Amino acid sequence: MADTDGVTVQLAELLRHPEDLDKIPFLKSEFIRKKAAVDGQLKVGLKEQLEITQSGMNSIGDGQRTVNQIKEELMKIDKLCAESQNMIRDFPNINLVSQVHRNFSQVETMKANIESFDTRLDELARLLTEDDQDLENQPNILNVHYGLTQLRDIRDDAMDQIKRAADASLENTLQNHFDRLEDVVTWFDEHIGTACMNLIHYVQTENHSMVVRLAVIIEEEEKSDKKVKALQDAQREYKDLAARFKSMNNSAKQLRGYKEKFLKTIEMHAQDQFDAAEQKFLEDPDKLNKIMAWYFNELFAVKAGMAELMPKKWKIFRTYTDIYHSLMHNWLIKRIDDPELSPPHMLSIIDWVEKYYQKMAKLGWSQADLQLPVLDNREPEVIREYRQLIVKSVDEWMDRMFKTDRKSFTERQPDTLDTNEHGYFRTKTLGDMWRMLREQLLVAGNSGRTDVAEGVVDAMFVALKQRQTLWQRMVDDESAKYKTPSAEQDGLQVLQDWLVAVANDQIACIDDNEDSGQVGYLTRFQRDFSTLVSPQYMHHANTECETLRDGFVDLGTHCITTFVSLIFNIDFHPVLPEFFTPKWYTEFGMKRIITTFEDYTTDYKDVLHHSLQDIFAEELADELLVRYLSSVRNKGAKFRRGDPFTEKFKDDVLTTFDFFGKFPDFQSIKRKWRVVDYLVRMLEADKGSVGTVYEAFKREYWDLQMGWVEAVLRCRDDYDRGLLSGVKARAADVYVERGAETIMSKVK
Repeated sequence: MADTDGVTVQLAELLRHPEDLDKIPFLKSEFIRKKAAVDGQLKVGLKEQLEITQSGMNSIGDGQRTVNQIKEELMKIDKLCAESQNMIRDFPNINLVSQVHRNFSQVETMKANIESFDTRLDELARLLTEDDQDLENQPNILNVHYGLTQLRDIRDDAMDQIKRAADASLENTLQNHFDRLEDVVTWFDEHIGTACMNLIHYVQTENHSMVVRLAVIIEEEEKSDKKVKALQDAQREYKDLAARFKSMNNSAKQLRGYKEKFLKTIEMHAQDQFDAAEQKFLEDPDKLNKIMAWYFNELFAVKAGMAELMPKKWKIFRTYTDIYHSLMHNWLIKRIDDPELSPPHMLSIIDWVEKYYQKMAKLGWSQADLQLPVLDNREPEVIREYRQLIVKSVDEWMDRMFKTDRKSFTERQPDTLDTNEHGYFRTKTLGDMWRMLREQLLVAGNSGRTDVAEGVVDAMFVALKQRQTLWQRMVDDESAKYKTPSAEQDGLQVLQDWLVAVANDQIACIDDNEDSGQVGYLTRFQRDFSTLVSPQYMHHANTECETLRDGFVDLGTHCITTFVSLIFNIDFHPVLPEFFTPKWYTEFGMKRIITTFEDYTTDYKDVLHHSLQDIFAEELADELLVRYLSSVRNKGAKFRRGDPFTEKFKDDVLTTFDFFGKFPDFQSIKRKWRVVDYLVRMLEADKGSVGTVYEAFKREYWDLQMGWVEAVLRCRDDYDRGLLSGVKARAADVYVERGAETIMSKVK
């Protein structure tokens, strides 16, 4: 159940947006490739484990047979010794004298060794002092090793004898006598460690003598450890029998582990090199190939110069390769698992893997020979992570910039707007946003992989759409604070400036001028990524760009519409309720509105993009028309037969046309305002003709709302239920086809 939940979470992470469904074929093929790689690795691993298991079982069987043979031989020897004692006259006495003589000889030898112990140790210390002056060659290293081996055997034998005596006081005295030996051994081990750390250097400088002498010491110690291990095993299995053979006890008593220390030193030397390379890699990831040159140089030195100087059974080149390859694997895995790893560093690692196997092939190692995949077959995962790093960077940048805009916008900070070369208001982050997207596209392009670039471009499409949505939501939320005339007016001017700036931003994104060769940000963005993605992807990308283009247009128009709405809610609140009331005939309400229009268009003429000025005028005209027609619902609105309302309507329309006549879209505005003629006709017509006027009105404006028609009829001074019923009956008989929305769809 936990696995199922985990898979569900991973799928939810991968498929967060509807657009991510397009990634399913790619994800499927990627998972199939990954599964195939894992299956192949498991098969190879299973085969290796079976071979190792079979080899181990064979070794156990051979070992058991050998142990049985030794056991049988020892029993035969023991039997012969027992029989020989009965064959020789006075054997017990002879044996006793022999043991006394042998013990006496051993005591003399032990006494001489202990008496000369300090002198011999001093001589070895002197030789080590000489070697301190020439660590490059260490001419005394073999003599020191031989001497220390003898002294260690003396020490071990003496301590073994004193332990048998079970005299703790003498054991402590003897231990104190040998204390200096450990200091000299430590000193010698430091020399051995230095030699091991510089082994590659000795080979590269052709100091073959040092390499051979070191190999001799390590090999002798390896043999000694094998004997000690065998003796320990024999004593554990056949303690009493093994104790009777003195030759088995006249050697080293403890494992010294020089071979293991030698291998550990090889690893330490390589690890030091990796540690030194790490900082260089972090500073300049593009030079990873140069930074790792030491790796292949040292392996080549081992192959060409060291292999013939070392015991063949060590397979030293194989040993070095396994150690170095394991460290390379660990180093790369550590890098790619670093959450702070930047995209350039990850890209460098991706490119490096192929070069690594090529260089190892030149050294004679195939990828199969190396067994452990240097990246654990995580290349597809690393590529996906590389892509996600870029996507994460894009998301973080977009989030930071929008937070900056939101803070400035909501706090009405007047100095946070910018102007372009034409003097148009603009937000300060728009150019930074597109510049950031371009930089991240370059990072994705540097990977040389279309799947990376396509994934990044998809994420950028999503981010740009989200930015459009967030801007529209924020515009709506902030403008809602001024929906009522009683709302606090502080910051209204700055809000209007921001609406103009945001609208200008949207035009800048799509402003392509073929004559001047100037293109908008979106077109430049499209050109930038078109060279990085596959031709098949471009069809999808072009569709996404068109969607974004429409979104920019919609957002820009929405900002202008919101600006116009604020003007009517705040500036015209005292004027609009007077329309179609008795004050309408005596006040110049339409003139006051047009004067305000002139002020706004003049104030924003130089800071509003020229293509938006026509939209601004059209939105003013449309909103004015909607509010004008909706004024029939004003309290006190009434049209009496004797009142000159027809002339007043004409005066309002002419005043409006006089202002909007200077705009290029005046004819479109004029056609929309023809609807006022139908309003006048519905008010002028006698009661019997109203139905006919309504039918003509309905056929030209299919979305005419009956609620508004009823409000108009109620404004007539001769209104009665029969008038309304007649119009509704006529409406039931009129059938019109639906078409494009008209201005009457906004009049409720």
